[in-house]
Amino acid sequence: MLTAADLGSKHWALDRLSEPSAQGADPVCNPDAFGRIQPQRAQRAPVVLIEHFLELRYAENCGAAFGFMRDMPTMVRKGVFYVAALGAVVLLLWMFVTGRGGRLFAISVPLIVAGALGNFVDRVRLGYVVDFVRAHINDRWAYPTFNVADAWITIGVVLILIEGFLDGRQEKRAKAQAANVPAA
Repeated sequence: MLTAADLGSKHWALDRLSEPSAQGADPVCNPDAFGRIQPQRAQRAPVVLIEHFLELRYAENCGAAFGFMRDMPTMVRKGVFYVAALGAVVLLLWMFVTGRGGRLFAISVPLIVAGALGNFVDRVRLGYVVDFVRAHINDRWAYPTFNVADAWITIGVVLILIEGFLDGRQEKRAKAQAANVPAA
């Protein structure tokens, strides 16, 4: 259901926030002679949610988070992304099935797996990931454009970090208590 929400929102963004490009850039995500990557689709006018702060604007992400690795050769990029996505999904599912982690971990796994699968489907289907949520302050500062899958992954990772922090504090308390207990 989480992956479906992500893919549905990206389908909406493709339909509402972009249109076929007059240039028809090809091949996907490969830099031209000047080192620029031409978009596959043209942007339409953004949907403003909160004036000067939040809008929905079509973007194509050929890289990882924040466009990282977008300039790498296509085969390197695909290899890294596909292996990383598959590895993360398999590892998290294995940890989940074998009972690792606590309640926050159990909540985070479906979020991270759904986000990874949603972005993976985009990469296989389109060759890039559709991003469309843009947070900015009067166009002077802008957070990198993202999508629902990125939000799922971020929330999941934050939950894992919180659980790790809380577990660390509990472990520290238990060690302190054990050190203060006199031997019988």
